[in-house]
Amino acid sequence: MYTKQMSALVVLFCGLLDSQTTTPSLSLADAQAMALKNHPQVLASQATYQRDNQITRATRSAYYPTLSGDITGAQANLNSRLGAGVLNDPALFSHFGSGFSLSQLITDSGRTNNLVSHAKLQAQASEANYQATRYDVVLDVSQAYYDVLLAEQLVKVAQQTVATRQAVVDRISELTKSKLKSEVDLSFAQVNLSDAKLMQLRAENRLASAYAALGQALGSQQSIRYRLSDQPMPPAPPPDAEPLVAQALQNRPELASLRLQREADQKFAYAERDLNRPTVSLVAVGGALPYIRSGNLNANIPAGYEAAAVNVHIPVFNGHLFSARRQAAEYQLSATAQRVRGLEDRIARDVRASWNRARTSFEAIAATQQLLNQANLALDLAQGRYNLGLSSIVELTQAQLGQTSAEVQNLNAKYEYQEAYAALQYTLGSLH
Repeated sequence: MYTKQMSALVVLFCGLLDSQTTTPSLSLADAQAMALKNHPQVLASQATYQRDNQITRATRSAYYPTLSGDITGAQANLNSRLGAGVLNDPALFSHFGSGFSLSQLITDSGRTNNLVSHAKLQAQASEANYQATRYDVVLDVSQAYYDVLLAEQLVKVAQQTVATRQAVVDRISELTKSKLKSEVDLSFAQVNLSDAKLMQLRAENRLASAYAALGQALGSQQSIRYRLSDQPMPPAPPPDAEPLVAQALQNRPELASLRLQREADQKFAYAERDLNRPTVSLVAVGGALPYIRSGNLNANIPAGYEAAAVNVHIPVFNGHLFSARRQAAEYQLSATAQRVRGLEDRIARDVRASWNRARTSFEAIAATQQLLNQANLALDLAQGRYNLGLSSIVELTQAQLGQTSAEVQNLNAKYEYQEAYAALQYTLGSLH
């Protein structure tokens, strides 16, 4: 009785241990969400566009007045009045005072407005680039996920192939001992078995590499073995690629980012042009001078001060600095416009190439399924003929190789189409 109770406790403990060490499950949607939360490229891109938002705020500060306070104390020689350089008459009085300075831009002929627009557009471009980075990460995760699923299926095929060919070797070995089969048959069967074991090693290595790639795509330095869920097959690709090109040119976030950058460069070129125009500003000061002395207290100097002025700054000549800056900004605008054109051309090419790949992969599924059905039939016939002594071991081994190859090709076609469809949605700017 005691032994039975101990056995039951051991079984219960093993069950609890198994439940604690169960492989964690991971769906494709969960993998994408995990990557968007943890991947360093996403976090870096997010920080960049948040920084650019603050740059917009800093640029907009030129619209508002600047108010600052000062406390100044000076000790001068008795009756000092004249000085060289920046030392002037008031600075040579012994005094102590405090006050405020106010400055307000009235107009700079539109330069600040263009600079603010430039900063806004750059922030919007950074946000679009952040979205493009998210799409990149989602695509990488999807492809890594499908690679792991394919690698797992290939390992299963390899394990099944090894088991099947091991059974053939065992059966032929017994027949050879009974002098019913020759050593040649056994040798061919053993070669086939060794080939299957080599295929299994390669499949397991591919699975390990696929998990490592998935870990990197998830934004992790660890390679965790998850229990992945197989995904439903996506629908057939659209019948024509040309409407997809227009859709991609409208939706691709990196193209939107570059177009916004082009608009930002246009505003900056306007701002550099406005450097040659007048700037009008208001300056006001006020404060108290409670301890004015120059030897004795000077009753003619008031205990407070205030003043206001409007200044108009008109550039005349500065060694062609402003004209050079304007030309540099216009050249930058031209370069960005050409990059927009180049990216549009690449997107159109990528859409057509991705559509062709998706269409070919979709059609390959039916073709490889038919090939697999024929290979299974050929293997059954070859196995039956060999068992009846109507064919040689060569025919059987060739049928086994053909069936394994057809099964691998069928698996490759299915998961390749899933990857190709995800890549097509990425090129269209529709991958979420």
